[in-house]
Amino acid sequence: MTIVKVVDSIMGSGKTSAAINLMNRIDSNKYIYITPFLNEIARIRNVCTIRKFFEPKVYEKDGEKLFKFESLHKLLSEGKNIATTHELFKGATDETRELIYNGGYTLILDEAMEVVRELKVTPDDIEMLLKEWMYVKDGLVLWDTDKEKDKGVYQGKFQSVRRYALNHNLILHGGKILLWNFPSDVFKLFNDSYILTYLFPAQLQKYYFDLHGINYEYYRAINEDGEYKFIKKDDYTDTEVKNKIKSLIHIYDGVLNNIGDDEYALSKSWYINKTHLHKQLKNNTLNYFNNIMKSKSNDNMWGTYKDYKPKISGKGYTKGHVSITARSTNEYQHKKVLAYTVNRYLSPILDGYFNSKGIRVNQDMFALSEMIQWIWRSAIRNNEEIHIYIPSKRMRRILNNWLEDVN
Repeated sequence: MTIVKVVDSIMGSGKTSAAINLMNRIDSNKYIYITPFLNEIARIRNVCTIRKFFEPKVYEKDGEKLFKFESLHKLLSEGKNIATTHELFKGATDETRELIYNGGYTLILDEAMEVVRELKVTPDDIEMLLKEWMYVKDGLVLWDTDKEKDKGVYQGKFQSVRRYALNHNLILHGGKILLWNFPSDVFKLFNDSYILTYLFPAQLQKYYFDLHGINYEYYRAINEDGEYKFIKKDDYTDTEVKNKIKSLIHIYDGVLNNIGDDEYALSKSWYINKTHLHKQLKNNTLNYFNNIMKSKSNDNMWGTYKDYKPKISGKGYTKGHVSITARSTNEYQHKKVLAYTVNRYLSPILDGYFNSKGIRVNQDMFALSEMIQWIWRSAIRNNEEIHIYIPSKRMRRILNNWLEDVN
Protein backbone atom coordinates (compact mmCIF):
# COMPACT_ATOMS: atom_id res chain seq x y z
CA MET A 1 0.00 0.00 0.00
CA THR A 2 1.39 3.37 -1.07
CA ILE A 3 1.50 6.01 1.68
CA VAL A 4 2.31 9.50 0.41
CA LYS A 5 4.78 11.40 2.59
CA VAL A 6 3.48 14.96 2.95
CA VAL A 7 6.44 17.10 4.01
CA ASP A 8 4.49 19.92 5.65
CA SER A 9 6.97 22.59 6.75
CA ILE A 10 6.82 26.35 6.48
CA MET A 11 8.47 27.98 3.46
CA GLY A 12 12.21 28.37 3.89
CA SER A 13 12.50 25.48 6.38
CA GLY A 14 14.68 23.39 4.09
CA LYS A 15 12.20 21.09 2.29
CA THR A 16 13.90 21.46 -1.09
CA SER A 17 17.37 21.10 0.46
CA ALA A 18 16.26 17.87 2.16
CA ALA A 19 14.86 16.60 -1.14
CA ILE A 20 18.14 17.40 -2.90
CA ASN A 21 20.07 15.53 -0.21
CA LEU A 22 17.73 12.58 -0.65
CA MET A 23 18.26 12.55 -4.41
CA ASN A 24 22.03 12.92 -3.97
CA ARG A 25 22.31 9.66 -2.04
CA ILE A 26 24.12 6.80 -3.72
CA ASP A 27 21.41 4.18 -4.13
CA SER A 28 19.39 2.47 -6.84
CA ASN A 29 16.34 4.77 -6.65
CA LYS A 30 15.04 6.64 -9.68
CA TYR A 31 13.34 10.00 -9.26
CA ILE A 32 10.77 12.19 -10.94
CA TYR A 33 10.95 15.75 -9.58
CA ILE A 34 7.87 17.88 -10.38
CA THR A 35 8.02 21.65 -9.86
CA PRO A 36 5.81 24.63 -10.82
CA PHE A 37 8.69 26.52 -12.47
CA LEU A 38 11.07 25.92 -15.36
CA ASN A 39 13.97 27.67 -13.62
CA GLU A 40 13.69 25.22 -10.72
CA ILE A 41 14.28 22.36 -13.17
CA ALA A 42 17.63 23.90 -14.10
CA ARG A 43 18.56 24.22 -10.42
CA ILE A 44 17.74 20.57 -9.69
CA ARG A 45 19.78 19.44 -12.68
CA ASN A 46 22.74 21.54 -11.51
CA VAL A 47 22.78 20.56 -7.82
CA CYS A 48 21.91 16.86 -8.09
CA THR A 49 25.40 15.70 -8.91
CA ILE A 50 25.13 12.05 -7.84
CA ARG A 51 22.49 11.20 -10.45
CA LYS A 52 21.88 12.98 -13.74
CA PHE A 53 18.44 14.52 -14.27
CA PHE A 54 16.86 14.97 -17.69
CA GLU A 55 14.18 17.46 -18.75
CA PRO A 56 11.60 16.50 -21.39
CA LYS A 57 12.21 18.65 -24.45
CA VAL A 58 10.69 19.48 -27.81
CA TYR A 59 13.26 18.20 -30.27
CA GLU A 60 13.70 16.69 -33.71
CA LYS A 61 14.89 13.22 -34.58
CA ASP A 62 15.37 12.03 -38.16
CA GLY A 63 13.58 15.15 -39.32
CA GLU A 64 10.55 14.46 -37.12
CA LYS A 65 9.58 16.80 -34.28
CA LEU A 66 9.04 14.97 -30.98
CA PHE A 67 6.94 16.90 -28.49
CA LYS A 68 7.44 17.01 -24.73
CA PHE A 69 5.18 14.07 -23.93
CA GLU A 70 6.93 11.85 -26.43
CA SER A 71 10.20 13.03 -24.91
CA LEU A 72 8.90 12.28 -21.39
CA HIS A 73 7.83 8.78 -22.42
CA LYS A 74 11.20 8.17 -24.04
CA LEU A 75 13.01 9.20 -20.84
CA LEU A 76 10.72 7.02 -18.73
CA SER A 77 11.25 4.01 -20.98
CA GLU A 78 15.02 4.50 -20.60
CA GLY A 79 14.77 4.69 -16.80
CA LYS A 80 16.18 8.22 -16.60
CA ASN A 81 15.83 10.56 -13.61
CA ILE A 82 13.45 13.31 -14.70
CA ALA A 83 12.77 16.91 -13.68
CA THR A 84 9.70 18.53 -15.22
CA THR A 85 6.75 20.82 -14.50
CA HIS A 86 3.36 20.45 -12.86
CA GLU A 87 1.80 21.41 -16.18
CA LEU A 88 3.35 18.53 -18.09
CA PHE A 89 2.71 16.04 -15.28
CA LYS A 90 -0.99 16.97 -15.24
CA GLY A 91 -1.31 15.64 -18.78
CA ALA A 92 -0.34 12.09 -17.78
CA THR A 93 -1.84 9.46 -20.11
CA ASP A 94 -2.36 5.71 -19.76
CA GLU A 95 1.05 5.25 -21.38
CA THR A 96 2.65 7.65 -18.88
CA ARG A 97 1.12 5.76 -15.98
CA GLU A 98 2.25 2.39 -17.30
CA LEU A 99 5.83 3.63 -17.79
CA ILE A 100 5.95 5.15 -14.28
CA TYR A 101 4.73 1.93 -12.68
CA ASN A 102 7.08 -0.30 -14.63
CA GLY A 103 10.01 2.05 -13.98
CA GLY A 104 9.81 1.86 -10.18
CA TYR A 105 10.10 5.61 -9.62
CA THR A 106 10.06 7.83 -6.53
CA LEU A 107 8.02 11.04 -6.89
CA ILE A 108 9.02 14.36 -5.36
CA LEU A 109 6.25 16.90 -5.93
CA ASP A 110 7.30 20.47 -5.15
CA GLU A 111 4.11 22.14 -3.87
CA ALA A 112 0.63 20.66 -3.95
CA MET A 113 -0.67 20.67 -7.51
CA GLU A 114 -3.94 21.50 -9.19
CA VAL A 115 -5.93 18.27 -9.06
CA VAL A 116 -9.44 19.40 -9.97
CA ARG A 117 -10.90 22.39 -11.81
CA GLU A 118 -14.08 23.46 -13.55
CA LEU A 119 -14.07 23.46 -17.35
CA LYS A 120 -15.71 26.37 -19.13
CA VAL A 121 -18.20 24.33 -21.15
CA THR A 122 -21.86 25.37 -21.21
CA PRO A 123 -24.60 22.97 -20.08
CA ASP A 124 -26.00 22.94 -23.65
CA ASP A 125 -22.61 21.96 -25.06
CA ILE A 126 -22.21 19.28 -22.39
CA GLU A 127 -25.63 17.89 -23.29
CA MET A 128 -24.65 17.82 -26.98
CA LEU A 129 -21.29 16.13 -26.27
CA LEU A 130 -22.93 13.48 -24.07
CA LYS A 131 -25.49 12.80 -26.78
CA GLU A 132 -23.08 12.74 -29.72
CA TRP A 133 -19.59 11.83 -28.46
CA MET A 134 -19.33 10.95 -24.77
CA TYR A 135 -20.81 8.67 -22.15
CA VAL A 136 -20.53 8.21 -18.37
CA LYS A 137 -19.16 5.02 -16.82
CA ASP A 138 -18.07 4.38 -13.21
CA GLY A 139 -18.14 8.10 -12.47
CA LEU A 140 -15.92 9.06 -15.42
CA VAL A 141 -16.93 10.85 -18.62
CA LEU A 142 -15.40 8.85 -21.48
CA TRP A 143 -14.99 9.53 -25.19
CA ASP A 144 -16.87 7.15 -27.48
CA THR A 145 -14.14 6.05 -29.88
CA ASP A 146 -16.52 3.56 -31.50
CA LYS A 147 -18.57 6.47 -32.83
CA GLU A 148 -15.43 7.93 -34.37
CA LYS A 149 -15.04 4.72 -36.38
CA ASP A 150 -18.41 5.45 -37.98
CA LYS A 151 -18.34 9.26 -38.11
CA GLY A 152 -14.64 9.90 -38.42
CA VAL A 153 -12.32 11.40 -35.80
CA TYR A 154 -13.91 14.38 -34.04
CA GLN A 155 -12.65 17.70 -35.46
CA GLY A 156 -14.78 20.19 -33.50
CA LYS A 157 -13.88 22.96 -31.06
CA PHE A 158 -13.84 20.70 -27.98
CA GLN A 159 -10.48 19.06 -28.69
CA SER A 160 -9.33 19.61 -25.10
CA VAL A 161 -12.51 17.93 -23.79
CA ARG A 162 -11.85 14.96 -26.08
CA ARG A 163 -8.25 14.73 -24.85
CA TYR A 164 -9.31 14.88 -21.20
CA ALA A 165 -11.96 12.20 -21.75
CA LEU A 166 -9.46 9.91 -23.48
CA ASN A 167 -7.03 10.45 -20.56
CA HIS A 168 -9.74 9.59 -17.99
CA ASN A 169 -9.61 13.14 -16.61
CA LEU A 170 -13.31 14.07 -16.87
CA ILE A 171 -16.08 13.84 -14.29
CA LEU A 172 -19.64 15.18 -14.40
CA HIS A 173 -20.90 17.18 -11.42
CA GLY A 174 -24.57 17.91 -10.89
CA GLY A 175 -25.45 16.56 -14.32
CA LYS A 176 -24.36 19.75 -16.10
CA ILE A 177 -20.83 20.72 -15.01
CA LEU A 178 -17.67 19.16 -16.39
CA LEU A 179 -14.69 18.97 -14.05
CA TRP A 180 -11.12 18.12 -15.00
CA ASN A 181 -9.78 15.66 -12.43
CA PHE A 182 -6.19 14.41 -12.17
CA PRO A 183 -6.27 10.58 -12.20
CA SER A 184 -5.82 9.60 -8.57
CA ASP A 185 -4.29 6.23 -9.39
CA VAL A 186 -1.08 8.00 -10.52
CA PHE A 187 -0.02 8.47 -6.89
CA LYS A 188 -0.32 4.72 -6.32
CA LEU A 189 2.13 3.91 -9.13
CA PHE A 190 5.28 5.19 -7.47
CA ASN A 191 7.50 3.19 -5.13
CA ASP A 192 7.55 6.23 -2.87
CA SER A 193 6.04 9.73 -3.01
CA TYR A 194 6.87 13.04 -1.30
CA ILE A 195 4.87 16.27 -1.47
CA LEU A 196 6.75 19.40 -0.35
CA THR A 197 4.22 21.93 0.88
CA TYR A 198 2.82 23.89 3.83
CA LEU A 199 -0.64 23.85 5.42
CA PHE A 200 -1.61 20.72 3.51
CA PRO A 201 -4.80 20.23 5.61
CA ALA A 202 -6.13 23.41 3.95
CA GLN A 203 -5.35 22.44 0.36
CA LEU A 204 -7.52 20.89 -2.32
CA GLN A 205 -5.07 18.05 -2.80
CA LYS A 206 -5.75 16.93 0.77
CA TYR A 207 -9.50 16.82 0.12
CA TYR A 208 -8.81 15.04 -3.17
CA PHE A 209 -6.71 12.42 -1.37
CA ASP A 210 -9.49 11.91 1.16
CA LEU A 211 -12.05 11.58 -1.63
CA HIS A 212 -10.02 8.97 -3.53
CA GLY A 213 -8.78 7.02 -0.52
CA ILE A 214 -5.11 7.93 -0.97
CA ASN A 215 -3.24 7.35 2.29
CA TYR A 216 -0.75 9.95 3.52
CA GLU A 217 1.28 10.79 6.61
CA TYR A 218 2.99 13.98 7.71
CA TYR A 219 6.72 14.68 7.69
CA ARG A 220 8.78 17.81 8.23
CA ALA A 221 12.21 19.07 7.20
CA ILE A 222 14.89 19.56 9.88
CA ASN A 223 18.55 20.56 9.89
CA GLU A 224 20.55 17.93 11.73
CA ASP A 225 24.31 18.42 12.07
CA GLY A 226 24.30 20.82 9.13
CA GLU A 227 22.31 18.56 6.81
CA TYR A 228 18.63 18.87 5.93
CA LYS A 229 16.56 15.70 6.12
CA PHE A 230 12.95 14.51 6.41
CA ILE A 231 11.56 13.14 9.67
CA LYS A 232 8.07 12.02 10.61
CA LYS A 233 5.92 14.74 12.14
CA ASP A 234 4.60 13.88 15.61
CA ASP A 235 1.99 16.63 15.75
CA TYR A 236 0.69 19.52 13.69
CA THR A 237 1.70 22.60 15.67
CA ASP A 238 3.89 25.43 14.38
CA THR A 239 3.90 27.48 17.56
CA GLU A 240 7.68 27.83 17.66
CA VAL A 241 7.86 29.03 14.07
CA LYS A 242 5.01 31.50 14.49
CA ASN A 243 6.48 32.94 17.68
CA LYS A 244 9.60 33.80 15.69
CA ILE A 245 7.82 35.45 12.77
CA LYS A 246 4.81 37.25 14.22
CA SER A 247 6.98 40.12 15.46
CA LEU A 248 8.20 40.56 11.87
CA ILE A 249 4.75 40.98 10.30
CA HIS A 250 3.21 44.45 10.72
CA ILE A 251 -0.43 44.48 9.62
CA TYR A 252 -1.91 47.89 8.81
CA ASP A 253 -4.75 48.91 11.13
CA GLY A 254 -6.49 52.09 10.06
CA VAL A 255 -9.29 53.78 8.16
CA LEU A 256 -8.21 52.31 4.80
CA ASN A 257 -9.59 48.99 6.08
CA ASN A 258 -13.19 50.25 6.13
CA ILE A 259 -13.73 49.12 2.55
CA GLY A 260 -13.33 45.50 3.66
CA ASP A 261 -15.59 45.38 6.73
CA ASP A 262 -18.22 43.16 5.13
CA GLU A 263 -17.50 39.42 5.43
CA TYR A 264 -17.52 39.00 1.64
CA ALA A 265 -15.87 42.30 0.71
CA LEU A 266 -13.01 41.90 -1.81
CA SER A 267 -14.14 38.41 -2.78
CA LYS A 268 -14.39 37.61 -6.49
CA SER A 269 -18.13 38.30 -6.46
CA TRP A 270 -17.48 41.66 -4.74
CA TYR A 271 -15.16 42.66 -7.58
CA ILE A 272 -17.81 41.64 -10.11
CA ASN A 273 -20.72 43.40 -8.41
CA LYS A 274 -19.10 46.40 -6.68
CA THR A 275 -17.48 48.06 -9.69
CA HIS A 276 -18.18 51.49 -8.18
CA LEU A 277 -15.75 50.67 -5.36
CA HIS A 278 -12.79 49.71 -7.58
CA LYS A 279 -11.54 53.29 -7.69
CA GLN A 280 -11.76 53.58 -3.90
CA LEU A 281 -9.71 50.41 -3.45
CA LYS A 282 -7.15 51.70 -5.94
CA ASN A 283 -6.93 55.01 -4.06
CA ASN A 284 -6.55 53.16 -0.76
CA THR A 285 -3.72 51.04 -2.13
CA LEU A 286 -2.05 54.10 -3.63
CA ASN A 287 -2.42 55.94 -0.31
CA TYR A 288 -0.93 53.03 1.62
CA PHE A 289 2.19 52.71 -0.51
CA ASN A 290 2.84 56.36 -1.35
CA ASN A 291 1.65 58.29 1.71
CA ILE A 292 1.46 55.98 4.72
CA MET A 293 4.50 53.82 4.03
CA LYS A 294 6.29 56.21 1.63
CA SER A 295 7.93 53.09 0.23
CA LYS A 296 10.10 52.76 -2.86
CA SER A 297 8.49 51.05 -5.85
CA ASN A 298 11.13 48.30 -5.77
CA ASP A 299 10.03 47.38 -2.22
CA ASN A 300 6.33 47.20 -3.10
CA MET A 301 4.43 43.98 -3.75
CA TRP A 302 0.70 43.65 -4.23
CA GLY A 303 -1.83 41.14 -5.48
CA THR A 304 -5.37 41.05 -6.80
CA TYR A 305 -7.46 38.87 -9.12
CA LYS A 306 -5.90 38.69 -12.57
CA ASP A 307 -8.91 40.16 -14.39
CA TYR A 308 -8.95 43.22 -12.10
CA LYS A 309 -5.27 44.09 -12.06
CA PRO A 310 -5.73 47.08 -14.45
CA LYS A 311 -8.49 48.48 -12.20
CA ILE A 312 -6.37 48.51 -9.02
CA SER A 313 -2.95 49.33 -10.51
CA GLY A 314 -1.43 52.67 -9.56
CA LYS A 315 1.69 54.80 -9.75
CA GLY A 316 4.56 53.50 -7.64
CA TYR A 317 3.40 49.90 -7.27
CA THR A 318 1.94 48.57 -10.55
CA LYS A 319 5.12 46.70 -11.53
CA GLY A 320 5.19 45.00 -8.13
CA HIS A 321 2.12 42.88 -8.87
CA VAL A 322 2.58 39.23 -7.86
CA SER A 323 -0.04 36.66 -8.82
CA ILE A 324 -2.19 35.59 -5.86
CA THR A 325 -1.48 31.99 -6.88
CA ALA A 326 2.33 32.41 -6.84
CA ARG A 327 4.28 29.45 -5.46
CA SER A 328 7.87 28.25 -5.03
CA THR A 329 9.70 31.34 -6.22
CA ASN A 330 12.33 33.52 -4.54
CA GLU A 331 12.03 36.24 -7.16
CA TYR A 332 10.29 38.66 -4.80
CA GLN A 333 12.20 38.03 -1.57
CA HIS A 334 13.38 41.68 -1.49
CA LYS A 335 9.78 42.98 -1.23
CA LYS A 336 9.05 44.51 2.19
CA VAL A 337 5.83 46.52 1.75
CA LEU A 338 2.79 44.47 0.68
CA ALA A 339 -0.89 44.90 -0.18
CA TYR A 340 -3.13 41.84 -0.42
CA THR A 341 -6.37 43.19 -1.87
CA VAL A 342 -8.46 40.02 -2.10
CA ASN A 343 -10.71 37.86 0.07
CA ARG A 344 -10.18 34.25 -0.97
CA TYR A 345 -12.87 31.59 -1.18
CA LEU A 346 -12.83 28.26 -2.95
CA SER A 347 -15.16 28.48 -5.96
CA PRO A 348 -18.78 27.50 -5.20
CA ILE A 349 -18.58 24.83 -7.93
CA LEU A 350 -15.61 23.02 -6.36
CA ASP A 351 -16.94 23.55 -2.85
CA GLY A 352 -20.24 22.02 -3.96
CA TYR A 353 -18.48 19.11 -5.66
CA PHE A 354 -16.56 18.08 -2.54
CA ASN A 355 -19.65 18.67 -0.40
CA SER A 356 -21.65 16.34 -2.67
CA LYS A 357 -19.06 13.64 -1.88
CA GLY A 358 -19.43 14.14 1.86
CA ILE A 359 -16.20 16.16 2.22
CA ARG A 360 -16.52 19.59 3.81
CA VAL A 361 -13.99 22.22 2.76
CA ASN A 362 -12.81 24.61 5.48
CA GLN A 363 -13.04 27.92 3.60
CA ASP A 364 -11.06 29.90 6.20
CA MET A 365 -8.21 27.39 6.15
CA PHE A 366 -8.21 27.44 2.35
CA ALA A 367 -7.99 31.25 2.40
CA LEU A 368 -5.18 31.14 4.99
CA SER A 369 -3.14 28.68 2.94
CA GLU A 370 -3.45 30.82 -0.19
CA MET A 371 -2.56 34.03 1.67
CA ILE A 372 0.42 32.53 3.53
CA GLN A 373 1.88 31.19 0.28
CA TRP A 374 1.59 34.66 -1.24
CA ILE A 375 3.07 36.51 1.75
CA TRP A 376 6.02 34.10 1.81
CA ARG A 377 7.15 35.26 -1.62
CA SER A 378 8.34 38.43 0.17
CA ALA A 379 11.24 39.31 2.52
CA ILE A 380 9.58 37.43 5.41
CA ARG A 381 11.12 34.25 3.96
CA ASN A 382 14.52 35.76 4.89
CA ASN A 383 13.31 36.56 8.43
CA GLU A 384 13.09 40.25 7.56
CA GLU A 385 10.33 42.61 8.68
CA ILE A 386 7.44 43.27 6.34
CA HIS A 387 4.49 45.67 6.39
CA ILE A 388 1.20 44.59 4.84
CA TYR A 389 -2.15 46.16 3.97
CA ILE A 390 -4.97 43.59 4.10
CA PRO A 391 -8.24 45.52 3.61
CA SER A 392 -10.46 42.43 4.02
CA LYS A 393 -11.52 42.18 7.66
CA ARG A 394 -12.03 38.43 7.25
CA MET A 395 -8.53 37.86 5.85
CA ARG A 396 -6.94 39.95 8.64
CA ARG A 397 -8.83 37.93 11.25
CA ILE A 398 -7.72 34.64 9.68
CA LEU A 399 -4.07 35.72 9.60
CA ASN A 400 -4.09 37.09 13.15
CA ASN A 401 -5.76 33.93 14.47
CA TRP A 402 -3.12 31.80 12.78
CA LEU A 403 -0.30 33.89 14.25
CA GLU A 404 -1.84 33.63 17.69
CA ASP A 405 -2.63 29.90 17.33
CA VAL A 406 -6.36 30.49 17.60
CA ASN A 407 -8.38 27.67 15.97
